[in-house]
Amino acid sequence: MSALPRPAVLALTSLVMAAFAANSVLARLALVATETGAASFTALRLVAGAAMLALVLRLRPPAGRAEGPRGDWVSAAALFAYAAAFSFAYLSLATGTGALLLFGAVQLTMIGWGLVQGERMGVVRWLGIALAMAGLVVLVAPGVEAPPAGAAALMALSGAAWGVYSLRGRGVGAPVAASAGNFWRAAVFGLGLLGVAAVWPGFAPRTDGAGVSYAVLSGAVTSGLGYVLWYRVLPALRAASAATVQLSVPVLAALGGVAFVGEDVTVRLLLATAATLGGIALVVRAR
Repeated sequence: MSALPRPAVLALTSLVMAAFAANSVLARLALVATETGAASFTALRLVAGAAMLALVLRLRPPAGRAEGPRGDWVSAAALFAYAAAFSFAYLSLATGTGALLLFGAVQLTMIGWGLVQGERMGVVRWLGIALAMAGLVVLVAPGVEAPPAGAAALMALSGAAWGVYSLRGRGVGAPVAASAGNFWRAAVFGLGLLGVAAVWPGFAPRTDGAGVSYAVLSGAVTSGLGYVLWYRVLPALRAASAATVQLSVPVLAALGGVAFVGEDVTVRLLLATAATLGGIALVVRAR
């Protein structure tokens, strides 16, 4: 695979971050502006992502077609847990708040795993972790602007699950093929969730045309194709740069919530965002 020129790397990286942020916006649009339920959105998103990644593998040059779907059921379970908790959390969370909780939980999970594995920490990195955690505490602390505790816990679970999925994917030789395999397995779990929702009072599967469109767009484009582009550009980024550019996702998601969902940006969210992203930036740069 040929190396990408720097302008292409910058353009693709910006596109991928916008796609990742769009997942939060699309979820909120589907769940608050249409008749789509969280279980339906989850299943549709996973099925659409699996279909898109299968198509990408199918359209590869002949030399690459032997690289069929891989993955495993444990990673797929983590992917499903991320997607399901993400959808149910966004029934109550504002776009930017959810994205910040998700991103903070992902990064803290991965940083915590590094500590468990014996990774050494300097003063600056410990300060960064403390600042990031303080930002999340400010966000969820009781008060008029505090998000619902249950929804916040669900989004933290979603972020932790995505952190586990990311950790398991480190060093995978064929990331797109692994993603394809994990997505179709996670789609099986998603269809199972629909079955459970069908018999669970108050959670009957429901959707409409707009909701289906948002879910399919989230699964096929901003998730499926977004991951393909991310894996394409990732080798051209240094580890610190790859982690740092992701700091833009909660900010972009918050702006998307204002522009497309009509949400407000609160002082609490601004303070929490500055503390959390600033703390993570300290950790990343001190590595």
